[in-house]
Amino acid sequence: MDNMNFGQAIEALKVGKRVARTGWNGKGMFLYLVEGSEVTQARCNAMDEMIAKEGKAVIKPHIDMKTADGTFAIGWKPTSIDMFEEDWVIVE
Repeated sequence: MDNMNFGQAIEALKVGKRVARTGWNGKGMFLYLVEGSEVTQARCNAMDEMIAKEGKAVIKPHIDMKTADGTFAIGWKPTSIDMFEEDWVIVE
């Protein structure tokens, strides 16, 4: 696998690829892009209020992470270290 910088990793996410850093300690960890969507069934109280008022709630596109323990972290945010490293790879 060829290493990429953060910008290239973001571009890979945009076309449906999964990406990870070789510097991460956890095995099986990767990021993926979740497309935006409209929902009509609430996932939380704030959505309940929006759906009651507007008939729907809009979820913006965002990046999620599959973690080392097999769970999912919703709304992953990069650290400044993640953004400047050049050890990003595509996960097949």
